[in-house]
Amino acid sequence: MNLKLILGITSIVLFTSLLMYNFGNSIDSYVNFEQADDRGSAHVVGTWDDSQEWGFSRENMRFSFYMKDQEGNVRRVIYPKPKPNNFEQATQLVVIGEMQNDVFYANDMLLKCPSKYNDADEAEFTQAEQG
Repeated sequence: MNLKLILGITSIVLFTSLLMYNFGNSIDSYVNFEQADDRGSAHVVGTWDDSQEWGFSRENMRFSFYMKDQEGNVRRVIYPKPKPNNFEQATQLVVIGEMQNDVFYANDMLLKCPSKYNDADEAEFTQAEQG
């Protein structure tokens, strides 16, 4: 076999393997706070624990609150931006970041708010049942 062909095939296999390895490491999965402690970066799904203190610190320029994950673990979350507009109405939160010393430092946050369309559909359904 030609030496150039063998080197070419070997290079393609190595490059593909390296690409797949890096892609696999870059994918974040949804975990709870306990599992996030073992990872560099994680997505944690949960709800805001409004029974504990929360607020925006002007001196540190960050928003902090407590969040309960889907397993019931509660941790403090520090978000380096102002409080999102619909934070209080959110039915679910996804924080993206990393855990350090039992505090989750979020780089980004996604909010799931109740849909006005779902409420309208339920109202129409209720009226149709009664009518």
